[in-house]
Amino acid sequence: MGRKKLEMKRIEDKSSRLVTFSKRRNGLIKKARELSVLCEADIALIIFSARGRLYEFCNCDSLTQIIQRYKGLSEGKEKSADRFYEAENMASRKDARTWTYAELLEVIGSHLGEKIMEELSITDLGQLEENLRSALLEIRLRKTKLMAESVMILREKERLLREEKEILMKEAAEMNAEMNCSSQEEMLKWL
Repeated sequence: MGRKKLEMKRIEDKSSRLVTFSKRRNGLIKKARELSVLCEADIALIIFSARGRLYEFCNCDSLTQIIQRYKGLSEGKEKSADRFYEAENMASRKDARTWTYAELLEVIGSHLGEKIMEELSITDLGQLEENLRSALLEIRLRKTKLMAESVMILREKERLLREEKEILMKEAAEMNAEMNCSSQEEMLKWL
């Protein structure tokens, strides 16, 4: 016998609503306990009933410790989110392809250094990936341009050295020819 699909709306009958609240609350606490045992996760569950009664579950020493951890992380998350949106504003002011290497490292460092990668949305990660891809492309283009310029400079040096070598070879040949002529003249004098 299967369950009937329950429509998600307020249960009008008060007694049915209280029974459903009690069963679902107990089921939720059971699932939280199972999750904490299976995954060794710190879990705090706080439930207020319609009457204002407090129901809580905590698998570690203190509920307040978990709440303080949450507050600390949420404040850090707000700060890191501010830095991320600041970086996005920088990206909108300045195209990512014109970022300097230092600016790019600063933006990446602000994301990776604060351990907020898990907290970034898919869109934020996609934007960060696109910025990295654009900056990497720009870096590769610059590197290729510098290497091409360096090859041209070396080819020019090679051409100049070849010309200098030809000039020196001609001078050496002329000197050699002069030495041969002068030595022949000296030999003729001796004869």
